Amino acid sequence: MHNKTIPEVLRELNTTINGLSQDEAQRRLKIYGPNTLEEEEESKLKLFIRQFTSSFILILIVAGFLALFLGDVKDSIVVFGLIIINGIIGFYQELKAQASIKALKALTAFKARVYRDGEERELDVSELVPGDVVQLAEGDVVPADIRLVDAVGLMVDESMLTGESIPVAKEVEKILPEDTPLHARNNCLYKGTVIVRGKAFGIVFATGKNTELGKIAQRVLEKSPESPLNRALASFGKKWILIVTTALALLLIIGYFQGRELKTLAFFAVAQLVSAVPEGLPIVVTIALVVGALRLSREKTLVKYLPAVETLGSATFICSDKTGTITLGKLRVEEYIAYDRGKLHLCAVFCNDSDGLKGDPLEIALIEWLEREEVRWDFLRAESERVWEHPFDTKRRLMAVIVESKDGGLDFYIKGALESLAKMCKEPVPEEVFRAHDKLASKGLRVLAFGYTKLISVPNSVDDVKIDLVGLVGFLDPPKEGVKDAVELAKKAGIRVIMITGDNLLTAKAIAEMVSIHEEGKNLILEGKDLERYDDKSLYEVLQSVSVVARATPEDKYRIVKVLQDHGEIVAVTGDGANDAPALKVADLGIAMGSGSQAAKDAAKMIIVDNNLSIIVTAIKTGRLISMNIAKVIRYLLSANSFQIFYNSFAILLGLPLPLYPTQILWINLVTDGVQDKAYPFTKFEGDPMKESPQKPAKIFLGKAQLFALFYNGLLMAIPHLFLFYYLLKIYPYEVALTISFTSSVVSQWAVGIQEVSQRPFFVNPLEYFKTNPYVYIGIVFGALLQLSAITFLSDYFHAVRLGVEHLPYLLLIPILTFFGIEIRKWIWLSYETKSVRI
Repeated sequence: MHNKTIPEVLRELNTTINGLSQDEAQRRLKIYGPNTLEEEEESKLKLFIRQFTSSFILILIVAGFLALFLGDVKDSIVVFGLIIINGIIGFYQELKAQASIKALKALTAFKARVYRDGEERELDVSELVPGDVVQLAEGDVVPADIRLVDAVGLMVDESMLTGESIPVAKEVEKILPEDTPLHARNNCLYKGTVIVRGKAFGIVFATGKNTELGKIAQRVLEKSPESPLNRALASFGKKWILIVTTALALLLIIGYFQGRELKTLAFFAVAQLVSAVPEGLPIVVTIALVVGALRLSREKTLVKYLPAVETLGSATFICSDKTGTITLGKLRVEEYIAYDRGKLHLCAVFCNDSDGLKGDPLEIALIEWLEREEVRWDFLRAESERVWEHPFDTKRRLMAVIVESKDGGLDFYIKGALESLAKMCKEPVPEEVFRAHDKLASKGLRVLAFGYTKLISVPNSVDDVKIDLVGLVGFLDPPKEGVKDAVELAKKAGIRVIMITGDNLLTAKAIAEMVSIHEEGKNLILEGKDLERYDDKSLYEVLQSVSVVARATPEDKYRIVKVLQDHGEIVAVTGDGANDAPALKVADLGIAMGSGSQAAKDAAKMIIVDNNLSIIVTAIKTGRLISMNIAKVIRYLLSANSFQIFYNSFAILLGLPLPLYPTQILWINLVTDGVQDKAYPFTKFEGDPMKESPQKPAKIFLGKAQLFALFYNGLLMAIPHLFLFYYLLKIYPYEVALTISFTSSVVSQWAVGIQEVSQRPFFVNPLEYFKTNPYVYIGIVFGALLQLSAITFLSDYFHAVRLGVEHLPYLLLIPILTFFGIEIRKWIWLSYETKSVRI
């Protein structure tokens, strides 16, 4: 409606200046619906069912039914019990993490003054419809999208919608081009913004989801992408299952041609399927994320979605809002030039409607400046009386007052745009004043000029007064403390930082330079309208050099994030306004400020309670530590899985009985391994995490080096165990050989657990190695007690018998070989890395 005259708006909406009739309003309410924002939530049933759809869980379900089909009820109960417990834990986590847009509805929970049947009424904003005529005053939250009909000194805070840090002056008469960007539509008001000064009268032209805020809400309904951690674990699961099922199919074919019974082959399939699943991994990953979340909570950061804890560690881009995120979200006098310091102070005292707590943000900033200058503004006001005023005029961009002092004199004070005050000066304004003004403006400051004169009588109009210029004052929403350090450390960690703001280009550039986001000559600055010139591929290439995008709309922010993600980047977004919500929701990690809008906090996965952006540095360190520890635990657990697969497979190929039963495999994976793997999340970081470039979790978790290590470990245990088992079958009954095989497998896995807790060789510095994670050794003590109970008190459940002292050498031989075998591998790798650094 910004491109139409008021009569055209009235005709199009079929309404009058006196508003709608109550009957017509009720009819339209049925057509357009309530002036609220819809909320969509996934049903709890869907959430619960989703817990049982992962590759690993489906394989366990198949294994459980196979065991039941074979009559092995105990194994089946253990498998299904594990599945149910895992599902309940996952369901609980999803319920806790589920985000919605309820906060956007909270923005509209108030009353509005509406004209119905020609009379002013107070109605709930949900009852507003297009065509309603509303009255607004200072302090009101705009209830819908409105075309202005009349306004007096109207200033509106649109920061939550556009990112503009300074209140916007509105002008009723202007008819704007159709393609005018949102921040420049000065003849309209938008839902959720706040009147900071003046009065307004206008026609509602959009309600609910059709408002600009509603369009943002529709974007927020879009599903958040899975975290890089979850994507990597899912990808890892599919690859691992493909490897295992391919190998299993080949072995079953071989077994069939060997003439083995189908029941034996089916039992072997159950054992292999159970071997394939690292059952303890989901629990350990959850523990690692919880430990990370607790670390961040001590830094006043709330984690709404656990996988988000890891995401920032692998992020390649941080796209940050400016107002309220990088900056304080509060104006301050940054710089001033006084031609008459005393009069400049008095002008700031008297030509000001704020009491220091509420009012125009510019005027609040002036009061705070006066206090820093040690001016008793409250005392001065109490001694004088305002006898005349010219309220802020959006056309002339000025405000003036006349104050009667104690001696009865009349003092005229004025503030406004320099070009407006220059026309009122007694003498031509020197060129150096304009240069000083432009210099302040070039630093991104909002500049006001101040003037004064002594009067004999009250003038008929402000045009009758001639003044002396007494000073210039520049305002800025300054950066938060610690942001510059946070940006520099993020860059050091290989993360690109882009400021995306709705504010003007000069202000955005000035702030970006202050916090080291922008470097002149090295980075590019774009405006939102420039993005239209690029297709997605070209935009991605340009973004590699861009540091600032100014005058960006929510759609621009959203597009930038999506383009980066489509090209494989992991994107974190920080913001605090409702306009940031779509980008926060679609980002791999959305980080909201604690003082920000509830809409932003609901869309985000992480909330920085005290608004300190420097916490991001801690989050990067925590995320990278978590990734490394998860990679280590994957290597540890999959070493056990690959060992079990190789071991059983080699046995079936050689015509031997199963050396490990399904229940024994589950015991190894869940209990004896479980007491060690739960300690891995507490492993300390090796080296400086901020000196490393971001790595995608998929590469960390299942890259070439990881695959080599786990298969090496698996074969290192499987081949010696096979020879040992073959030998034991010759000298002992099958039950004894099976029990020794079972226990030796457990102890061998503990050796792997000690070795894989660190990338350094154990014997470089055993004491330091121990300090890396002492909990692993405590886990072995508990594991030994559990294993002892398995082969004594619970032997019937695990196809085991009691062992004697004479069996001890067989139990320790292969674990010792395993420990030194991995130590040799690590020494070779260390030597290779050292040579690479030298080269």
